[in-house]
Amino acid sequence: MCLLKIVEIVIINQQGRGMRQQVLKALANPARIFYVPYTLAIINFIIQFMIFVAVFMFTMITSKGTKTVDPLIFLGSVVVVHCILAFFSKKDMQLGQIILAKIQLFKKKIPRKLAA
Repeated sequence: MCLLKIVEIVIINQQGRGMRQQVLKALANPARIFYVPYTLAIINFIIQFMIFVAVFMFTMITSKGTKTVDPLIFLGSVVVVHCILAFFSKKDMQLGQIILAKIQLFKKKIPRKLAA
C-alpha cells in the first residue's frame, strides 16, 4: 500500500535565498508493533527500561534495600506511552522516520533552518 503526501521543500540557491516548492511524496507503510511504528516502539521500550533501572537503583540505594519498586507501574507506563504513540502515529504515518531523520540531521550538525 502506498500513500501520497504533499511535502513542501525549500531549494536554496548560491546567494542563500530559498524557494519553496510543493511536491507529492510517495510514502510506504512502515513496519508496526501494535499500531506503532517499529522504531518508535523500540525507542519507547528502551527509554522506559532505563528509567525503571534508574528508579530501582535509586530506591535500593536510598532505602538500603528495605524497599522495592513495583515493576507493574513501569509496565503500565509502557502501555500508556505506547497508546499515546499509536494515537499520534495514526495521524502521521511516517512519524518514526521523521524522528530518525531529525536525529541524524542534528548529529551531522545541520543548521536548524535546514533541519526544521
